[in-house]
Amino acid sequence: MAAIKKRVLVIDLDPQGNASTSLGIDQKNREIGTYNLLMGDAVLSEAVVPTSVPGLGVVPSGVELAGAELELIDIENRQECLKKAIADVGTDWDFILIDCPPSLGLLTLNALVAADAVMVPLQAEFLALEGISHLVRTIERVKKSFNPTLEIQGIVLTMVDKRNNLSEMVESDVREYFGGKVYTTTIPRNVRISEAPSHGKPVLLYDFQSKGARAYLDLAGEVLKREQGAAAA
Repeated sequence: MAAIKKRVLVIDLDPQGNASTSLGIDQKNREIGTYNLLMGDAVLSEAVVPTSVPGLGVVPSGVELAGAELELIDIENRQECLKKAIADVGTDWDFILIDCPPSLGLLTLNALVAADAVMVPLQAEFLALEGISHLVRTIERVKKSFNPTLEIQGIVLTMVDKRNNLSEMVESDVREYFGGKVYTTTIPRNVRISEAPSHGKPVLLYDFQSKGARAYLDLAGEVLKREQGAAAA
């Protein structure tokens, strides 16, 4: 999305910090990050670290974030900490993407309360289908209790292997159940996608010509079309 001139901010809300690492953010540049943002020790502008991609910034995750769930328990309206922290973002960013941990704890709850919509990456494996059913129920509970406008913006199938019958079965089941919520674009199993994080680069910079890079460009275009359609509606 940044490659097509959108201003994009990634908020790394996962204590593992994979999004930060994948965007080339060294540990020494993570002194101020998501933890400070949640705890009210820093404002958004102080926590943003620029990346090698023009127009793309990241609020990095640091080791302190691992203990944030315990500290949030004692804070009033703890589910709204992130929402408050990014409330005054104004027109600085066209999109804010919040990368969540794989568990459905307080960090993920903060993301769901702060977000306008949810993009679900779904690995084309059988066990991933069980996980998405739990996520859908969680989204419905959050929508009912904290964020009535929250919706699933789309589901993107990842690690798709067209040579594998299981991938095709999973894709068929997901499209049958979720219909138009599933993006037309799928992300293939691609070694260049796997290699890119170890070089601290998005796959678009690591190997622009790879199938993985082209798939993510297609996905970005599809996401933007959906956003424009939603705005028009």
